[in-house]
Amino acid sequence: MSVVGQPMGWQGLRELAGPPGDGGTGPGAADLRHSDAPWSRAAVCADGLRTQWGPVRAELETAHAGLLAGAGELVALTELAAVRDSWERRIATAADECAALAVNLREVARTQRGTNEQVRSSFTRIDSGAETTGGSR
Repeated sequence: MSVVGQPMGWQGLRELAGPPGDGGTGPGAADLRHSDAPWSRAAVCADGLRTQWGPVRAELETAHAGLLAGAGELVALTELAAVRDSWERRIATAADECAALAVNLREVARTQRGTNEQVRSSFTRIDSGAETTGGSR
């Protein structure tokens, strides 16, 4: 057991990870286990948001066409066109940001898996005695 705020050292971390080969289900493993699932789910959500932006531009165009048909010769038509252009840029930017976010979230998931494997490998080296210590820290 460790005191809050004090490092538990390698042995404490090893105990949290559980015995080799149990998939991280040993005593206290819930404290150490993590997965890439939340990152992957977030990436799927970002992709979904991007997809939802698709029809928005067409809906804006339809609404704008209806507005223009009923506007006659209003002076505000120039301003309405500028507002529409602004919204189209915002929609495109939001869709692009969602796409970029999905890519970045998937990269975090890949990195997470790599980190998990590196940590697992380092514990394996310690368990097998392959890692030598150069004294206490």
